[in-house]
Amino acid sequence: MRYQGQTDYDHKGPSPRRGVLLCNLGTPDAPQTTELRRYLKEFLSDPRVVEVPRLLWWLILNLVILRIRPRRSAKLYRSVWSDGGSPLLVNSQAQVDGVQKILSEKYGDEVPVVLGMRYGNPSIESAISKLSEMNVRNITVLPLYPQYSGATTGSTFDAVAEVFKRTRWVPQLNFIGGYHQSEAFLDALCASIKRHMDTHGQPDKLVMSYHGTPQSYLKKGDPYHCLCHQTSRLVVERMGLDADKVMTTFQSRFGREPWLQPYTDKTLEAMPAEGIKHVAIMCPGFSSDCLETIEEINMEARESFIEAGGEHFHYIPCLNDDPQHIQALASIVDRYLVD
Repeated sequence: MRYQGQTDYDHKGPSPRRGVLLCNLGTPDAPQTTELRRYLKEFLSDPRVVEVPRLLWWLILNLVILRIRPRRSAKLYRSVWSDGGSPLLVNSQAQVDGVQKILSEKYGDEVPVVLGMRYGNPSIESAISKLSEMNVRNITVLPLYPQYSGATTGSTFDAVAEVFKRTRWVPQLNFIGGYHQSEAFLDALCASIKRHMDTHGQPDKLVMSYHGTPQSYLKKGDPYHCLCHQTSRLVVERMGLDADKVMTTFQSRFGREPWLQPYTDKTLEAMPAEGIKHVAIMCPGFSSDCLETIEEINMEARESFIEAGGEHFHYIPCLNDDPQHIQALASIVDRYLVD
């Protein structure tokens, strides 16, 4: 007996495929006030990002922040924008292309790789739709945040789950919650540091700056702070560095409440008076260079350090589309692609 609407799934059509979704934070569509207001509203409305009572935060966000911040942020974005768009979008797409190339060499055209942004475009929903149109029934999701945080990786899971809450036929899902302990990722980080030191010599201090979060998130159980320190420790051990010459700091704080410390900017400003005149700084929590690394660190922090009496400031770029990094990302997702 057949029922109305019944469909045969007996291999008459193309076989279901596996696919990969790489996710990053996101970017405005253009470095203009209107686009920044739209982007910031979506970003700062996420309860994973700002854990303030919703009604109170709605008033603060819409009556204060979105009237002031978009214009200033647009100016900052214009300072780093390129012909291809924002650095985060350009770098993330290069990572997708690189991972796709490696997986295609192994699987042919059977494993498509797409990009989805948590906020802005291309959205996670559009990326999942693209995979669905390609008959992908097994999706591996890799948020491009090496260290898990509820505000980033957790929020990405929320966005993916929100799409599937409205999906009649939910595919097989593999969600990767972090990869800071990946041997291949650590090797790529260490190789980047070694190349820099081979060229510029040993700095007085190697600063490993991670994006900050409010201290209250740590107290509520978010492991991010510990995972950042673990990343720094693993790099130090792997390279045999002097632990006293390596420091973990946190950047990009927002608002008045205490964030994870020590703060990157305050630390760099104080270093010259302590006799530290040569620093190298990298951002191991960022898979791609973006506004927070290019403008905040390589421009603003550099200027503050030199004005405070520092002599040599070297920024070690994010891993971006470095071949070793791309190979690491491909190897991380490939574990979930085995039949």
